[in-house]
This record gives sequence, structure tokens and C-alpha cells, in this order.
Amino acid sequence: MDRAETVHEAFLARTLSRELPAGRAPHGPLEPALAREIFRAQCRSRALDRVARAMQRAGQGFYTIGSSGHEGMAAVAAALRVDDMAFLHYRDAAFQLARAALAGGEGDPVMDMLLSFAASAEDPISGGRHKVLGSRRLCIPPQTSTIASHLPKAVGAAYSIAPARRQRPALASLREDGVVMCSFGDASVNHSTAQGAFNTAAWTSFQGVPLPILFVCEDNGIGISTRTPKGWIEAAFRARPGLGYVAADGLDLYDTYRAATEAVAQARTGRRPVFLHLRMVRLYGHAGADVQTAYMTRAEIEAEEANDPLLHSVRLLEAAGVLTVGEARDLYLSETAEVERKAGLATARPRLRTAAEVMASIIPPARRAAPSNGPAPEARAAAFAGELAAMGEPQPMSRLLNWALADLMLECPEIVLMGEDIGRKGGVYGVTQKLQARFGAGRVIDTLLDEQSILGLAIGMAHNGFIPVPEIQFLAYLHNAEDQLRGEAATLPFFSNGQFANPMVVRIAGLGYQKGFGGHFHNDNSLAVIRDIPGVILACPSDGAEAVRLLRECVRLAREENRVVVFLEPIALYPMRDLHAPKDGLWMRRYPPPGERATAGEVGITGEGRDLALVTFGNGVLLCRQALPQLSARGIAARIVDLRWLSPLPTRSLLAALDGVGRVLVVDETRRSGGVSEGVMTLLAEAGIPGAARLAAEDSFIATGPAYAATLPSAEGIAAAAVDLCRGRA
Repeated sequence: MDRAETVHEAFLARTLSRELPAGRAPHGPLEPALAREIFRAQCRSRALDRVARAMQRAGQGFYTIGSSGHEGMAAVAAALRVDDMAFLHYRDAAFQLARAALAGGEGDPVMDMLLSFAASAEDPISGGRHKVLGSRRLCIPPQTSTIASHLPKAVGAAYSIAPARRQRPALASLREDGVVMCSFGDASVNHSTAQGAFNTAAWTSFQGVPLPILFVCEDNGIGISTRTPKGWIEAAFRARPGLGYVAADGLDLYDTYRAATEAVAQARTGRRPVFLHLRMVRLYGHAGADVQTAYMTRAEIEAEEANDPLLHSVRLLEAAGVLTVGEARDLYLSETAEVERKAGLATARPRLRTAAEVMASIIPPARRAAPSNGPAPEARAAAFAGELAAMGEPQPMSRLLNWALADLMLECPEIVLMGEDIGRKGGVYGVTQKLQARFGAGRVIDTLLDEQSILGLAIGMAHNGFIPVPEIQFLAYLHNAEDQLRGEAATLPFFSNGQFANPMVVRIAGLGYQKGFGGHFHNDNSLAVIRDIPGVILACPSDGAEAVRLLRECVRLAREENRVVVFLEPIALYPMRDLHAPKDGLWMRRYPPPGERATAGEVGITGEGRDLALVTFGNGVLLCRQALPQLSARGIAARIVDLRWLSPLPTRSLLAALDGVGRVLVVDETRRSGGVSEGVMTLLAEAGIPGAARLAAEDSFIATGPAYAATLPSAEGIAAAAVDLCRGRA
């Protein structure tokens, strides 16, 4: 028999015979009316698990993970306020059901979950895209099969509460005395992402920085099929510096409520992180087709089932005089019948059918932020002082970007920068110099050295109305944390049907051509992971003025259109001054006036030549400019098309820029396999443009020393490839 049916029948039989598990008497501050509502949420959660399995067997339900055994989370919900943001473990249906009851108002939380199980387009959280827990009304951002990836952003959301008290964003959502709750399983604790989040929280709290977060570990002693060593969680967290620790029996709703109330009070009044450790059981297999008997003996399975938390709740409620065993049994049966009735209605509701319907929420709705009028002149004069005169003179990219960031921070008080060494030092290349002195450590945050925590901080602060501008020190470092973009920031609007978003601009120093520093870890030309994420915008400038205009547009896209944007800054161009000869100064630019920005999806064009178009970006623009005299000497009239926007590609603008051109050479400093030119060449082929070829970097890591550019395109190589193409030898 299905173990869900076994547990159901055992509950009915044991409540009928009054054969209840032993345990301590009810104790703590839980009031009778609230205890009853917690039990109702537990019954609903259990019934939903049974119905979900039945729906799957009938072909009317889809992949789901059950919450049976974790119904104690309903008591945790009761200890929090409805407006305390909650990032939930996938076994926390009881939490959401209890919070819905506490919130009151319109809506049917049971039907909402059933619509999600049925993948109905009317599912109010994901619109039928995935079975997720979540609710805008209940302050629960949706999560999918979270292992630990939601912990860094929970830390970021908790951190955001203090700066929001000093400078409240117009779209802030968390109260000044709010607490952020984040729940997870005991096996997830061991994930490096979780460990990074715990360390970040403790590291921050240890320094006295407010961080009101409640970590809830739902310890059922097993991760899929692998046992957690007994005592491991307590040993690892009871005495961790900077982190409070509270434990309870998660099978006991009174003990759970007591402990959760204590932990929430510590987090709320102390503004510090607290770890709530709850002992639980997992009933049934892990998920889907997982069968417990493959890794547990029948005796072990039955021992867990005998500890059913609903049976403990029945015993405790009778002892407290809230419900008799018979009344509790009747409540369970009535909730079960109601869930079963509604399941039949949910499976009849419409589902997504087309690609357009599925993709409708990849790009979130526009933000409610009003367009800015630019920084106030008097504020600029005070901030820049003697630097205003220098803005009229040609400068390298790094200095222009520094001014652009300062202007944007003056213009938009909700912008916050965060990253390694960006504060007092001003970054590895000086791009953020003086910004911390001008705007304070609360807006230019020196983080610990953990890219997952940096991006998590950004995602969490975006949840509270800020516009984060996190810096990843080098492109290669992103690969330590890329799932924070792929699995968290970019998927949030998709799985919330556009109700939640993570607007931000991620600044990354990258690409190659550094002569004296790095090798592959500081010179990385792999962009495939960014370009592969639906909904993420990737921009790359080629000179200082373009960098300023593009950065301003990237911030506008985040601030007004809710977008996740990656701004890739070519490291080799930060200090670049010369174009053709030493000290010619031809690659420096004047600072564009405030308000002057690029337009998303528009390419840049240099020259009017009709023989050849050199399509490129970043360092490639400089190299192509250096190759132009050689092409002109061969009688080839060329134009340079700067892509600027690498994802999504600026299709319309690019094709318009190529109109009337005889040949096209795509110059790509990323790798031949998985590089930008693959997409460009495909676009040209699909558009029927003949005479196209490409020159790309080799499929290699980048070396240091004299061979720093050996695997990358060069001005000489571009000229040779262009001549061959125009002469028909490509």
C-alpha cells in the first residue's frame, strides 16, 4: 500500500482506539484558539500530500515534494508576523497554510495549493509553471526545489532592514522591526551555499551589525537516502559565534511554538541571527517515485510513522483541553473531505499550453519607480568638488565609471554598492575610489570574500526596494556563485508570475588582454553561463564614454523595468589611453553629461564603409579600430558595429547596421565554442546575409606572461581575416 494511505489509515485507527504516542504534557504560551488553528493547518497539509499523490497517479498532478512529518512548521508560522518575509523549505505547506489563516481576508489557501499541484494556469503564485510554495499577500517569495540557494538572499533581506531605516526606499516592503525567516532541511546544512550564508550572518552579527534573521532547521535526520549523523546539527550550531541557538521537538506543537516564540523574540529585539533547531520526521519517500524501502528497513519506516506529529498534536490538544480526541479526529476528516472535493475542481481548471504562455513571466512587469530627473547640480558640486573641471578633459574608462557611479548614487538614493575591497580601497582597479567616503559604508559595502554572499546580499536587498549594484571582482569568480543568478534572481519573476523580481546591476570585471597580471583566473573570456540565463541582460562597453552611457541605461533597466542586468567591464580597457601609438591619447573620452545614456538594444556604429562590417564588442572595438588603417591601405572601406548588448543580442539594430554591406566579419574575444559569435553567426545565417565569417578566441584558457594574448584575436589577425574575406578566400 502507498505509505501515505498507510499513515492515513493508522491515524484514523489510532485516534479511534486512543492509541496515541507518549510524550510530555503541553507547556508554553500557546493559547487554545491558536492551537486549534495550528492543528487545522496541519490537517490540511497532510490531506494535501495525500491528494497530491492521488492526482499524480491519475495523471492530473505533477512532481511534488510532500510536507508530511514537518507539520510542526505551522507553529513556527504562528510565532511570526504575517509581514515577516519567509523563504520556505519545500516541505513547509503547513507554514503557508497557517500564515494564510492568521492573515485572514480573501482567498482559499487550500485551493491555491491544489491549483499549483495541478499545474493550472490559475495557480496564483507561479501561474502553472511549477509546484511552488509562495504568496505575495503572505510575504512568501516562491522557492522551487531549494537545497540551500535561498539562504544567501534571506541573509541579504535581513541585512536590508537596517539601511532601510536610515534611507527607506520608496518600494520597501519590510517593516523596521521585521524579521526574515529562512527554513531548510538538515542535509541542506552541509551545502557550501548554506555554510556561506551561516558564516556571513555570523560574521556580520559578530561585528555588531543588525541582522534579524531566523534560520529554521527542520531536522528529520535524513537527506534523500543519506542519514545525518545523530547530534551533528546541535554540535555544529549550538556554540557558533554570532549565532543564537534554540532547540525544540518539532513533533510537539506546544514546544515548537514556545521555542519559535523565544527565537523570534531574540531575532526581533536583539536584531541578530538565531538558529532554531527542530526535530522532525519524514513520512513517505523523499519525493516523486522515491521508495523508502530502497534504503530503510520496514522497522525503521514504521518507527517513524508511529511518531506521526498529528498523533502527537491530538494527544496534546486533548491534554490542554482544546479538543477531545474525537473532535480532533472529526476535524481531520472534515478537512480531508474538503481537500478531496476541491482537488476535483482544481484538476478541471485550464493549464498552460503554448511557449508564449510559459515565457510570459520571464521578463517582469515594469517597476513603479518614477523616472529620475538626474542628480541635483548643488549635490554634484559638493560631491565632486575639484573634479568637475577634469570632466571636460579626456579620461580613461576607470575614472569615467567612477564618476558615473557617483552621479547615479546621487540621483538614486536606493542604489547600494557591495563587493570585495570596493570601499576603503576603491576596488582592484580604483573604479569605486572615494565612493565610500562620499556616501558612507552603508551604501558602499565592503563584503567578506564570498561571491554567493555578495549576490545573495544583492538579491535580498532588492526584495526590500533597493537597487543593488554588486561587484564581482573578476569574471572567473562568478563561476563560484553563478546559480545565484541562474537559480534565484532570474527565476523569481518566472516562478511568481511576475509578482516578485530582483532588479539589480551586477558589475563584473572580465575578458582578456591584461599584459602583466593574472592568467586564466583574472583574465576570463567565458560568457556562456550569463548568456544562457533567460531574462538576464548582458551589456559590455568598448570605451569610457560608452561605459558611462551603458551603465546609466543598465541602472534604468533595473530601476524602472525590474531587470537583472550584468555589466561586463573589460579590464584591459580600464587604463587604456592610446589607440595607434604611445601617448596619442586617442582612446580616452570626455565624461558624458548626466542624463545622456545609451538605448537598450541599439548597436554603435563607427564609419560608413560598405565593403565590410566588423561586428564586435569590448576589446574587439579597439582592435578593429587599430586594424582600419591596414584595411584602408588595401582599398577596403569598413565600418565597425559595436554590439554593446551581448544578451539578448540586438537583432533588429544589428541587421539594420549591416544593410548594404558586402561582407561581415564577426570579431569575438570569447571562445569559439559557446562564445558570442555563435549566436551572431546563427542570426546572420537565419537572416540570409551572405559573405559572413568570424574570428574568435581559441577554445583555451588564457595564459599569463608574454603569451597573454596568443589565444585571442589581434589587430593583425583581424586585418588578415578581413582581407581574405573580401577577396573571397575566407
